[in-house]
Amino acid sequence: MRSLGSPHLHLSSVDSTNNRARQLAGAGAPHGTIVTADFQSSGRGRQGRDWIAPPGSSLLVSLLLRQPPELLPLIAAISVAEICGPAARIKWPNDILLGEPGKPQAKVAGILCEGRPQEDWAIVGVGLNAALDLDQLPDELRSRSATLGLESDQRAQLLEALVSSIESTLRLPNDQVLAAWKLRDALTGQEIGWLAGDSEQRGTASGISESGGLLVVLEDGSQVELNAGEVHLAAAED
Repeated sequence: MRSLGSPHLHLSSVDSTNNRARQLAGAGAPHGTIVTADFQSSGRGRQGRDWIAPPGSSLLVSLLLRQPPELLPLIAAISVAEICGPAARIKWPNDILLGEPGKPQAKVAGILCEGRPQEDWAIVGVGLNAALDLDQLPDELRSRSATLGLESDQRAQLLEALVSSIESTLRLPNDQVLAAWKLRDALTGQEIGWLAGDSEQRGTASGISESGGLLVVLEDGSQVELNAGEVHLAAAED
């Protein structure tokens, strides 16, 4: 029997599925509780960014996991990439990219993992452009966004696929999670920039560590590890 996806709260509109899932977690909701919505008025991405999705255009889902694994952000990204198809790539730490060969890749999904370690639970929030008409987006976002090109009523089937994908990936040992990430890594070998305090630094991405941090080789040949919770990653295409 599947352990994720029940109970399932679906809302026509909500400020944020992550916000509602966090409220349910604090009230004692069980492992596997899921919140979905047709529209978010205050959808959030990492670093406080807004997630813009016209009503019915995206899969908007937040999943409560109790006793979450250390590599949950990686597991979530791999799971979303799997349902987006073999061409999907992961831009560390939480963006899923799609693009035609020879053309710049664009963001089709974003993931926001939040939680309370002291209470041993986490929320995996996913915004996936399932049936998005790119012409509905502001001009500044259109060229940087991608869509699966589905119909709105296919989101339910996509949700089932996502929950199954997360369940499967959660069962993998850490070495297989890292190997699955490596196959979809969009950054290795690319020059990247990130903010450390008020200064910008640059280096070349060289994969991820066993704990899920981004490994970067600096100009002097030394290597540093970036933590998603401490830095803002600014890849060259941003």
